[in-house]
Amino acid sequence: MTTFLRRKFLTLLILLGGMAGSMFAAGQWAWRHSLREESDSVQRQLALYGQTLSQRIDRYRTLPEVLALDAQLQDALSHPLSPAQVERLNRKLEQANGASQSSTLTLLDRDGLAVAASNWRTATSNVGVDYSFRPYVQQALAQGRGSFYGIGVTTGEPGYFLSQAIRGEDGRILGLVAIKIALQELEREWLQTPDIVLASDAHGVVFLASQDAWRYRLLEPLDDEGRRELAATRQYVDQPLRPLEYRVADRMDNGGRLVSVLAPALPGRMLWQSQPLPGTPWQLHLVHATQGSVADSRWAAAAGAGGWLALFLLALFVRQRQRLSALRQRSRQELETVLRQHAQELRTAQELRTAQDGIVQAAKQADTGLSRSLEHLPQGVVIIDADLNLVAWNSRYVQLFRYPADLMRVGRPIEALLRHNARRGLLGPGPVDEAIERRLAHLRSGTPHLHESAKDDGTVLEIRGNPLPEGGFVTSYADITSYKNAARELRSLADALERRVADRTRDLDAARREAEQANRYKTRFVAAAVHDLLQPLNAARMFTSLLRGHLRGDAELHAVDSIDGALAAQDAILGSLLDIARMESGQMEVRIRDVALGPLLQVLGHNFGVLAESRGLALRCVPTRCVVRTDENLLRRILQNFVSNAIRYSRRGRIVVGCRRDGGGHVRIEVHDQGPGIPEALQREIFEEFRRLDEGRDGDRGAGLGLAIVERLGRLLGHPIGLRSQLGRGSVFSVRVPLGDPAAVQPAGPPAAASEPADDAPLRGASAWVIEDDGPTCAATRALLQRWGCQVPLAGGAPEALAAAQPGQAPLLVLLDVHLGGGHHGPDVYAELCRRWGQAPAVILVTAEHDATLRRQAAERGWGFLAKPVRAPALRALMSQTLLRLQTEQKG
Repeated sequence: MTTFLRRKFLTLLILLGGMAGSMFAAGQWAWRHSLREESDSVQRQLALYGQTLSQRIDRYRTLPEVLALDAQLQDALSHPLSPAQVERLNRKLEQANGASQSSTLTLLDRDGLAVAASNWRTATSNVGVDYSFRPYVQQALAQGRGSFYGIGVTTGEPGYFLSQAIRGEDGRILGLVAIKIALQELEREWLQTPDIVLASDAHGVVFLASQDAWRYRLLEPLDDEGRRELAATRQYVDQPLRPLEYRVADRMDNGGRLVSVLAPALPGRMLWQSQPLPGTPWQLHLVHATQGSVADSRWAAAAGAGGWLALFLLALFVRQRQRLSALRQRSRQELETVLRQHAQELRTAQELRTAQDGIVQAAKQADTGLSRSLEHLPQGVVIIDADLNLVAWNSRYVQLFRYPADLMRVGRPIEALLRHNARRGLLGPGPVDEAIERRLAHLRSGTPHLHESAKDDGTVLEIRGNPLPEGGFVTSYADITSYKNAARELRSLADALERRVADRTRDLDAARREAEQANRYKTRFVAAAVHDLLQPLNAARMFTSLLRGHLRGDAELHAVDSIDGALAAQDAILGSLLDIARMESGQMEVRIRDVALGPLLQVLGHNFGVLAESRGLALRCVPTRCVVRTDENLLRRILQNFVSNAIRYSRRGRIVVGCRRDGGGHVRIEVHDQGPGIPEALQREIFEEFRRLDEGRDGDRGAGLGLAIVERLGRLLGHPIGLRSQLGRGSVFSVRVPLGDPAAVQPAGPPAAASEPADDAPLRGASAWVIEDDGPTCAATRALLQRWGCQVPLAGGAPEALAAAQPGQAPLLVLLDVHLGGGHHGPDVYAELCRRWGQAPAVILVTAEHDATLRRQAAERGWGFLAKPVRAPALRALMSQTLLRLQTEQKG
């Protein structure tokens, strides 16, 4: 008994220990895996917040630079001002501030005294206040420009200050102009996320937060020098700087930290991710709850426990089956041995019956009845002769059916035992005689049988019967109750596991749907963000076009060209992001047709030949007559990216573009360069977003989106993208395209002669309306059109345009945005304006929507189309062509 208990205890210990170990291992793995995925997602989300904050600041960065060139402001700082002159300056700054929708514009002299301000009408006006102690004033007077975040000492409102020095004709600094940008709207946008978003300065002071309790807290203690600096600049005025108390529990490989936040208190451990904001001494932080990882860990622990339990029970089941099988095999062998012995005894008795009946009877009594040779068998065994009378049995048979001793006699008919069992209800319901007769008929027929029978006390017997060679029948009764109970328990466990698997499958389906919804939301967010970011970028490019008209020196023009180049690079990045969003959302339009490769490669060589030659490279496009089946525009974009990368990363040698026939009716278009080559470990990574090599030319390494777009375009078109590269020898980028039908290629007509106006004659005196919901873009476009000689009676949003429209007073041309805010749609607003005017002037759609459908609709209506950010030469050329066409139609 002690051994049995010890074995039972050991089995239970293995079961519980294995289950605990499985739960711990599965839970820890799921916790780490889920936490790593959440950390990567938080890092990407934090990067988006950083880009949004940078774009919001960059939106206003050029305004102080433009105002610093204003002659009226320069003149105002050159001599004392009368009250009337001060008022005119105040109104000018007020008007500029209203167009840019910033917080405050202030003009200061070189002593730091505010001469004029856009808030001159309010009780907390900046006019006359000494701001010489502010860092942005000191930086502008010393370095030409400055920046500073702090709480306004006059208004008490926080904001980000950008300043630009104003110089006289002799280059001497006369004063400065400063713009204050309110970032509270950004904090309100952060409220839409359940996470906590923070921004801290170089001293570790949190100055922006999505929750008020986190604002103006210290991430680390201030030293004496930091306290003196904050007191001298009055950066946070009288705000108490309380410590943010937290304890780091763990650190992750990607820079994330698991922290417990004590003040302000947060439940559980939080994931803290930080990133620097480029161009500033600031840090962005995102504090994310880890309940999702905890839930995944618990689910995984439960699954681990269930898996271990299932394996353990399966092992027990297999072991039990093996033991039962071995037991049955041994019993069968022993029973066959006993049967052979009894058969031999019966034959011997038959031979001796005629000679010595007394001896036979004595031998019969001695070797039958309760047989010692059957006692060792675990089954109950009973043997009857051909007359259905008892011959032999064992004690296990008597125990199973609890027969009285006087009933068990050799030669007693088996019918007596059956009737005894019937009186006890063991033969089941129904007429007793019929049940007994049915069993006797079965024994007479001598047919082998095997079946199971359940008794009222829950015992389950396996009954196996076999005929004897010389007549008679042997029946064994095996108790299989424990086996049947184990089978039932396993069946119940399997049903429970199936239910849990079904529940987990439903949870996984729900998680998949949530992930798909999050991906759709991300795509819509990127498209909307790019659209919003293109608005200030468009205004900035308009302002740079205006700057060129005010500058004459080579250095100044070079600076403007640098600004325009940076804006163009940013435009390319945003356009790439928009393309990725359109491809991921399935909105990229694909037009497959048969295309001749020769003209396409020829145009590619012309477009990039001059650029390659300027960098000391030789570009050669091998002529070809191949016809491929593809989308011509998308294939051109793939090849343009290959060639531009080859020019960007090659410092010498030549670049060759050619075709090589591939098996299976395909052609492989290859771009060979003699650049530095790409390490094998990076050849897959360069096709990911924002991955780029460091071997490019300074200032021209791209944004790391080109090859990511190429890879997506290849998947969209079904054209595999290839790469072969050797370090020091160069690289070969390729795209595999199916061959097309040469007969289906439409012959190219002669190129249309491009007519560009020689001057601005069509624009001079022409009236144009600018309908746009972005204030800086309106101001910049109006100034640019006025510089070209146009009359611009209106530059504003949809409400202003609808209010100003009068019958018969339509302009010649309307520059129209598509999304005008407030639920207004550009084409619908234009239709209402035409109804009010009674006329239909020409239209140029100027929009940040890079949508082929929108472009096609504009062409069908005869409208011009320009995508933001707009290049000034392109706008002037399209306006001139539109007005010339109008003049031609009127003369005709």
